[in-house]
Amino acid sequence: MTKPVSDIEARHSFGLRLIAIYKAIKSVCLVFVAFAAFHLHKEQNFAHLLYVLEHLSLQDISGMRWRLVGLLQNWGPNKFIAVGIVALAYAAIFATEGTGLWLRKHWAEWFTVVATGSLIPFEAYEMFHKFSWLKLGAFIGNIVIVIYLVRIAMQPHVRKP
Repeated sequence: MTKPVSDIEARHSFGLRLIAIYKAIKSVCLVFVAFAAFHLHKEQNFAHLLYVLEHLSLQDISGMRWRLVGLLQNWGPNKFIAVGIVALAYAAIFATEGTGLWLRKHWAEWFTVVATGSLIPFEAYEMFHKFSWLKLGAFIGNIVIVIYLVRIAMQPHVRKP
């Protein structure tokens, strides 16, 4: 005989699923970043990217494209292996968080609190150093996630057989 799900449990389940989907999207994006980084490790691919960026017929008022070209030239193709490895590592962490939250595992709530909360000071520094609305949104979103998950994790959990 199954116990009816309370309204609070249903809301928490929805919230956890929403965070899990957010973590899954971040994981997929990071896997794409990793594959692109591994692809740019090859000298001819890297040179082709620089060529394309230098010859884009876009209006570049802020000079962002040229800063990107300069940054890429300073890095060189060899740095992209490290970028790919770091992106895959973060993708694995986000996938672990998301899977655990989707399955409503208590450990995943605390794991996500620690992993997400540990990055908040760096996000705050980065946001105040070079402000953007996207950084502010991510910063606020991560604070909300941490507070929400701490509240859920502090509640008594019934062990499922």
